[in-house]
This record gives sequence, structure tokens and C-alpha cells, in this order.
Amino acid sequence: MSAFDLTAYLNDRRQRVDDALATVLLPDDAEPPSVHRAMRYSVMAGGKRLRPILVIAGAEAVGGAAATVMEAACALELIHTYSLIHDDLPAMDDDDYRRGRLTNHKVFGEAVAILAGDALLTDAFRLIAENAARVAKNPALVRDVIVEVVEAASTRGMVGGQVVDIESEGKTVAAETLEYIHLHKTAALIRASLRVGAMLGGGRADQLAVIGEAGRSLGLAFQIVDDILDVEGTLAELGKSAGSDERKGKATYPAVHGIEASREEARRLIGLAKDELAAFGAGAVPLCALADYIFERRS
Repeated sequence: MSAFDLTAYLNDRRQRVDDALATVLLPDDAEPPSVHRAMRYSVMAGGKRLRPILVIAGAEAVGGAAATVMEAACALELIHTYSLIHDDLPAMDDDDYRRGRLTNHKVFGEAVAILAGDALLTDAFRLIAENAARVAKNPALVRDVIVEVVEAASTRGMVGGQVVDIESEGKTVAAETLEYIHLHKTAALIRASLRVGAMLGGGRADQLAVIGEAGRSLGLAFQIVDDILDVEGTLAELGKSAGSDERKGKATYPAVHGIEASREEARRLIGLAKDELAAFGAGAVPLCALADYIFERRS
């Protein structure tokens, strides 16, 4: 059996997602053009497309196909991009660079950047509803998919984690608070990406439970690695300024546990995720390769 080619897989799925994103976004000249230019500027700036690829891989793990979940995959990327636009604002992290170029508010101004993020979040739910309605055999699945994403993106998930992250700046935080931030701010949307893909791909309840646990571990490991890269990475690698977490007094794993302990915890979580994913057999090969990629990445 030949080894799985993760690079080819990522390139193929990323290109499919990029092609779909270019279609689902309104063109630059749609009225009002300023906000549509701002939306496209950030969404089409590149990036790993990890969340939409996880939607696809989640569907594939349970026997589904990329085409079945593409609108939802795009929706998760729109939600992620909206969060980055708002995260970079002066009222939040006040960052100048994202994905190797000026942040949205630096190009379009704060007001349009805020509205571009709002529009991306709103449009994401249209895509999710349309996707679920297209493939669902009953209205309950449409509801369940929407609720899954709401839970991950709301104060129960990403927004809640962001609030506690902001309120913890410059403070000494307990390990439990740090884990809460990372599980909610980052891991919740990664977990939801996998579960939404599996839900729309026809996964059973037991499969959804397993892939959700794997997603939780992968999401937490992803953020721990992100924290490490902020210490060890460079602007060229990250596409944003390194060392910003320390300058802002952010609660991070290296700040609380140290670099080596953080790296070991990320490694442990990746192992846990892969153990969970073993239940899917050959269908989980891409996900297991993605787990290793999350740990080994440099950007």
C-alpha cells in the first residue's frame, strides 16, 4: 500500500475550497462595493483552509464526499475569517498583518472591517442552511447542523473564549482558565468543523461522538502549537508578527506551562485524537495525517 500523500490531499482540497469561496462571495462591484471588496480581501488572502478541509475530511471519514459538504466547508471558513478580521481590530489585538499582508481594518478602515466581519458571519449561516437542506433527509438534520455551528461560534464557544482571553490579558491565570480559553476560542470551531462534515456526510450518532472527541483534542493541540509558534516563529513563517502574545500579556500555554511541557501536551493530544480516529479505519487516514500536520506545522 502506498503512503498517503498529505501534500497532494491538502493542495487538492484547498483548491476546491478556494474555487467554491470565489463563487459563494458576491463580486467586488456588488453594491455596496466597499464591504464586498473588504470581504473578498480577507477571505481570498489564502491561509491553510484547515477548517473547511476538516469539514470535508469529516464527511469522508463516514463515507461522504467533498461535494456533499462544500457549502458548509465554505461557511466554516467565512466564520473563521470574520473572527480574524474582528480579532485584529484595535479594540481587540490591534494587529497590522494577517496572512502576510495588511489587516482588513488597515486597508478599509475599522467601520467597514467590522461590517465585513458581520456580513461574513451572517452569510455563513445561509450557506449552512442551504447545504443542510440540500442533503438532509429530514428537517431535524438541518436544525442540528445549524445548532452545532451556533454552539461553536457563540458565547458557548468562540465568542466566549475570546471574551475570557481579553479579560485575562496582563493577568496571571490558572491552568483551568487557560484551557477554557483555548477550548472555546479555537477548539470549538475545529471540533464543529469535523462534526458538521460527519453529520452532512451521513454519520451515525456514535461516529459523531467519536469524531467530536477527536476534534476537541485536535483543536486544543492546534492552539497550543499556535502559542508555541508565536514564541518561536517569524513574520515570514506566520504571516503575522511573532511575539505578539507576550507583548500583550496573553494567556498562553508556554507562559503558564513552559515551551517543552506545552510541546509534550500538544503531542499527547494528537496521539489521543489519532487513537479516537482509529475507529474509522481507512476513512480516517486523511484525518490522522492532518493531525500530524497540526503538530508539525510552522505557520
